[in-house]
Amino acid sequence: MRGGPPSAGELLGERRSEGNRAEREGRLDVACATDMSLFGYDQGVFSGVVITRDFLEVHDLVGPEKTKTLSTVTAIYDVGCFFGAIVAFTIGEQLGRKKAIMLGTTIMAVGAVLQAASFSLAQMFVGRIILGIGNGINTATAPIWQTETSQLKWRGKLVIFEMMMNIFGFCLVNWINYGLSFVGGSIAWRFPLAFQFFFLIILWSTTPWLPESPRWLIAHGRQEEAIVVLSCLEAKPIDDPFVIAQRNEIEYSVRYEREYSMRWRDLWKKKGNDSKTLRRLLLGAGSQFMQQFGGINIMSYYLPTVLMDSVGLSDTMARLLAACNALSYLVFSGLAILLVERMGRRGLMLLSTFGQFLCFLIITILLRFSRISDNGEKYASASVAFFFLYYGAFGIGMLGVPWLYPTEINSLPMRTKGAAVATATDWITNFVVVEITPIGIKSIDWKFWIVWTVTNAAFLPILYFLYPETANRSLEDMDEYYRSNPALIVTKDPDAICRRRPQKYVQREEDEIEKAAAAVDKGAGEHAEWTSEMRDKN
Repeated sequence: MRGGPPSAGELLGERRSEGNRAEREGRLDVACATDMSLFGYDQGVFSGVVITRDFLEVHDLVGPEKTKTLSTVTAIYDVGCFFGAIVAFTIGEQLGRKKAIMLGTTIMAVGAVLQAASFSLAQMFVGRIILGIGNGINTATAPIWQTETSQLKWRGKLVIFEMMMNIFGFCLVNWINYGLSFVGGSIAWRFPLAFQFFFLIILWSTTPWLPESPRWLIAHGRQEEAIVVLSCLEAKPIDDPFVIAQRNEIEYSVRYEREYSMRWRDLWKKKGNDSKTLRRLLLGAGSQFMQQFGGINIMSYYLPTVLMDSVGLSDTMARLLAACNALSYLVFSGLAILLVERMGRRGLMLLSTFGQFLCFLIITILLRFSRISDNGEKYASASVAFFFLYYGAFGIGMLGVPWLYPTEINSLPMRTKGAAVATATDWITNFVVVEITPIGIKSIDWKFWIVWTVTNAAFLPILYFLYPETANRSLEDMDEYYRSNPALIVTKDPDAICRRRPQKYVQREEDEIEKAAAAVDKGAGEHAEWTSEMRDKN
């Protein structure tokens, strides 16, 4: 009978089949990308539904006096998403990333059935809220899951790729809406709502077989499972010094944050808040606030309506341009994958926000002249180009970075909570924008666009002075940065805003790897000595 402790290689052999099965059955990035495709699909689907005659008649929404009700039934989805994010915030950390996604997907399925089968306004309201709750859970969880299971060099690209898939879903539904507009009847709005099950089935089929986040596993005392996942993600043995160093860094961050953990009401107290938890929370939530008040969901939910009411296009032309615009949007969102590490998170957010400001400024001027000029139609038509360019500006930066940034800026114990708070911020501000847009366009006409010009201009100095760079940093690098008690104005510290990984973090990681290698060598020597002693005794 063999005695003594098992070797690292034997433990890996026992666990390897689990990692291989996860790899065979499906990849995590496929599940996360599918989740974000569904998110984009849901954001675009109602833009075609709300201008479909049969939908308006079935739900008694015909006529200008129903504008407020129509905006509310559209926006109520975002309230559901807000509460879904709160659910992710309250129980998501206990469930884990995989189970939270499964819960959200199942809730979304119930909402999708209620919407597609709706014959009353009340049923549509309930369906929209339930669908939103599920989507809120998923959108608060998927970016964290992707971030925590990605190598440093791939983390930004993969999360931005998820947002590109978000636009794929948005693009797909715009073309479905355009094609079905020629069919008419109930199928023109019921089929797009029911097609959500295409994405839901993929999520149900892949998520259960994928690996859990190693950082979540360590935070919940499941170190053996975590190191197996880390070894599979890095394609290295579990006793490799790099894998051990990663585990040690995560464990240290967990211990440190728990030692200095605090209740929510204590976040406002400076004393004891050594890792700047509140500041990090506000930065993450602020990125989502700026995304929504940058004006994107005016377009995502209402672009055909905007093109018909503000520009004066026909129903068919408005749908066609919305679908074509979605294609250009997809292309620009793809460019962000190439730029997210080269330009960094700060650079992309600044570039994107400046582009949005410029587009809204020109749109405002052109729509103003369209109302007072004899050649008003020409000015209105010219504004269409800047609606397209706005999507391009948004797509290269503010589309994806605000979803990535909260998962990078928050500490491990606050990552789920921080991302959930950021997502909740996104959805509640989304609700405000979607609720006021039809009313604003009808009430103040071209002046409505001044609001979004001003908000984008105001965001530029906030991004420049307050937001540190997170590109090319490990998640533990950000913990180390905030433990150093940095200044609020980040431009004072070159290491805080540079795109390359600061040398002090590189050196720290190399030191940890050397320590881990020494520990492995020592353990191997002790094991060899133990084996020799046992052989001599026998």
